[in-house]
Amino acid sequence: MQQILEERNSKSEIWISETGYSTWRHDEYTQIQALASALEAPVERVYWFSARDLDPEFPSIDGFHSDDRDYHFGLRRSDGSPKLLARLWETGGLDSVWEAIMPRKARRSNSKRERPVVITGGAGFIGTNLASRLLSQGQNVLLYDNLSRPGVERNLRWLRQTYGNRVEVEVADVRNAYTLRRALRNTSGVFHFGAQVAVTTSLSNPAHDFEVNALGTLNLLEALRNLDHPVPVVFTSTNKVYGGLEDIELTCTDGAYRPVESQLQEAGVSEARHLDLHSPYGCSKGSADQYVIDYARTFGIPAVVFRMSCIYGPHQMGTEDQGWVAHFLIRALDNQSITLYGDGLQVRDVLFVDDLVDAFELARANIERLSGQAFNMGGGPQNTLSLLKLLDFIEQIHGSRPKHSFEAWRPGDQRYYVSNTQKFHEATGWAPKVDPRMGVERFYEWLKSAQAEGTLAFAAPVVRRSRKRVKPKNRIEKVARLAKVAK
Repeated sequence: MQQILEERNSKSEIWISETGYSTWRHDEYTQIQALASALEAPVERVYWFSARDLDPEFPSIDGFHSDDRDYHFGLRRSDGSPKLLARLWETGGLDSVWEAIMPRKARRSNSKRERPVVITGGAGFIGTNLASRLLSQGQNVLLYDNLSRPGVERNLRWLRQTYGNRVEVEVADVRNAYTLRRALRNTSGVFHFGAQVAVTTSLSNPAHDFEVNALGTLNLLEALRNLDHPVPVVFTSTNKVYGGLEDIELTCTDGAYRPVESQLQEAGVSEARHLDLHSPYGCSKGSADQYVIDYARTFGIPAVVFRMSCIYGPHQMGTEDQGWVAHFLIRALDNQSITLYGDGLQVRDVLFVDDLVDAFELARANIERLSGQAFNMGGGPQNTLSLLKLLDFIEQIHGSRPKHSFEAWRPGDQRYYVSNTQKFHEATGWAPKVDPRMGVERFYEWLKSAQAEGTLAFAAPVVRRSRKRVKPKNRIEKVARLAKVAK
């Protein structure tokens, strides 16, 4: 670039900023801060490209190198998926980038407030609903989230618009033990939802799944163990800790799988069921599950584990890999086809998110009595849905049946899982209030409103771009083609 400027007798200055070095440290937020800092430089334009893009031997995506193993300056990961900065930039322009760095500034100015409740994964679906409940009650909340899941930035924006600077935010990863310790040192209680949440993702990258779910949870427990006074913890585990349940004999009646054993059909799977960790996801969440229980027993941390079934409701951005009720509704509203893996007869108990938040509050209120225990959490036998039954509901609500097709079963898929929630009911009196038909209707109306308001952007089909490179004719053409401009 300097050579080109000299050839043209330009008096322009060049400012150089390294804006991606920290990606390998699980801190994509720092990349946002670095770009924001670069944009504040007193210059007319910012051109952003990496040295690697000047070498035609290396593949690139949209002008940015695609391989993060050796270099860390691009906007996309090696699989082509956007990093946090790219996603914010693509969906909301530079305004979204600036907005992302504001919460931390606001947090510094509110450091003397009452101790907040910390919610890891707090900008996610469940975290957003819990945060809204606590904030509406006048409690202070700190959301700890790396914003890695597409759509969560909209949840964060909604919480800040609704509750203002009472919402504290730490944009960071649970794998960053130092930042996690700093966020937890002044907390009044913790809800630990931050996780890698999909079986499919764990199969493609088991190491990442372990680091987030198992090591991330251990980081949190160690931070809490070193506090002067223990604080209550509620951790969300998964029904996948019980494995595939292949030993349960099933029959098919009324278009859905049911257990042959009458007691199991009437009550569901209880906590007495032995753990059987299937898939890397089941192993990582199961390890975290057991660590939480043991830290309660060994170190006296007041902690409760919820082994979750299928939760659904407002602010959920469901995908094919996780959040199937939301995924089905979103695809129907977007007039997109739905893929059913298996035969569609598999059954789950579903729980509306408001009922789950009620259970969270009861768990925290009774934490001393419940500490060290795991509870199955879902809708129970009275609130079950098969995949095909949900399509029936959507057809009645939406006016047309969603287009759908069938594919083979996926590893780790359970044909039947229904939670026995009797243990938590007996301990606290909790019971679900929202039945599946009512909950699906409420969720559908929320999605329609969000779509109409433009606050919910449905995902466009992924377009795979060719990685074939055309060799530039000269240096000037190469730089012009590779440079990305932010005005």
